[in-house]
Order: sequence, then structure tokens, then C-alpha cells
Amino acid sequence: MKLIIGIIIVFGSVAGGFVLSHGNLASLWQPYELVIIGGAAFGAFVIANPGKVIKKVFGSIGPLLKGSKYNKALYMDLLSMMFEIFQKARKEGMMAIENDIEEPENSEIFSKYPKLQSDHHVMEFISDYLRIIVGGNMNAFELENLMDVELKTHHHESEETSHALTAVSDGLPGFGIVAAVLGIVITMGMISGSAEQIGAHVGAALVGTFLGILLAYGFVGPMAKSLEHQAAAEAKFFECIKVCLLATVNGYSPQIAVEFGRKTLYSHDRPSFTELEEHLKAQK
Repeated sequence: MKLIIGIIIVFGSVAGGFVLSHGNLASLWQPYELVIIGGAAFGAFVIANPGKVIKKVFGSIGPLLKGSKYNKALYMDLLSMMFEIFQKARKEGMMAIENDIEEPENSEIFSKYPKLQSDHHVMEFISDYLRIIVGGNMNAFELENLMDVELKTHHHESEETSHALTAVSDGLPGFGIVAAVLGIVITMGMISGSAEQIGAHVGAALVGTFLGILLAYGFVGPMAKSLEHQAAAEAKFFECIKVCLLATVNGYSPQIAVEFGRKTLYSHDRPSFTELEEHLKAQK
């Protein structure tokens, strides 16, 4: 929704300002310029990126429209779920959570939190490290190093889409110039025409430069930045999980372990101690 609002603001500001300065909007409609700029930018995008990145970029359109899913409500669910699994392990022993981590889709605890349970990466991350903790094969320092390696790789993969779109944004002004130069070439071929005809062709050529810059800085660049913010929000979510797991490995009680995780969150996403406590009671 935020993406659509932003697009409307950009279009409205540019078109509105042009019209108010007595410009004719019809003169900006140059479909051949769009074909040159858009086609060349897309071709360069295909050349520069492997198939998996191209697929991820197109798959990111949905999340861009919806916005980030990592909000206070989801964090309260996460901290509540971590508290319950830690509480069960503390009361009944670590082996008691073996079925939960081996079959998370059938877990009574995880099934209380369908949004988290449906996220394959989150459940895999939690289950894998709980499995290691149950096995007792690593101390907290070794476990943290292993988590950092995985999270660094995961974050790098998450940023591939934003980097790909940033490269397209950087190239669009150049493709706008290409379209403008081609327009001038056409104009030079009609130099014997009337001043009105030559002016129309020069104007059409300049629209190419305008479109390249507008698409770069008004749309594609901001979309790339939005994807970068979403990747950072995902990284923060996994960092919260990591801190909770390490706290419980270090022997802290379930309540304190999730408090460690709560303290890692940004202020706009962090539930208060009372909010989390009430949420925990509601899940019982």
C-alpha cells in the first residue's frame, strides 16, 4: 500500500507541476522512448543477474506492496513461542521438545503461532539450533559463531534483490541519454523540416532523458531501498531468535531469555514488558 501511495505522490507532483507551468501532458507520452529505456534496462538486468536473482526480484513485488511483516504483533508471537518451548524444556527436560523440533508442523506449541509456523526459514532456523542444543554438542560461544556464519550468508542472499534493482536504477539515466541521442539522430535526419516539426522531435528526444532520470530516482531506486530495509528487518528478526537461544544455552530462565531477545528490538517494534507478559498469559 505504501508503494502505491508513493507512486501516486511522485506522479502527482511531477505531472501536477508540469501542468501548472502550462505544460501539455500529451507531449510526455513517448512510447518509443519507453521501449528503448525499459527494454535496454531489462536486458542489462537479465545479463547481469543469475536466474535465481531475477526470479527473486519479481517475487519481491508482493512484499513491496504489502510492506514488512516484521511488526510488534509478530515479535510478540515469536517471544511467546520461544518462552513456551524454553519453559517446556526447563520443566520436562530437553528431550521433551524433541518431537516439537523434529516435526514442527505437528507441534502443539508451534501450531499456536501459524504465521511463524508457515515461515519455513524461521522454523528451520529454530529447529536446527534447538536440535544442536538438545544434543549438547556445542557451548554458547561455538553456537554463536555457527549462527553468525549462517545469518551472514542468509542476509547476503536477502540483499541480492535490492542490489540488483540498485544497479538497474544506476543505469536508467544512461539509457535515458541513449534514447535522447537516438531522438536527436532522427531529428537531424529531418533538419529540412519546419521549425515546429524539429521542435517536436527535439522535445520527444529530451523526454527520453527525463524518463530515465524519473524512473531511476522516482521509482526503481526507492524500490531497491525499500527491499534493503525489508532485508534489514528480516535480519533483526533472526537476531532476536539468536539472542533468545544463546540466553537459554547460558542457563537463563525462560522469562529472562526472551527478555534478552526483547531488548534487541527497535523501539517501534519492541513490545513493553507488560504487553509481552499479557500476551504470554493469553496464549496459555
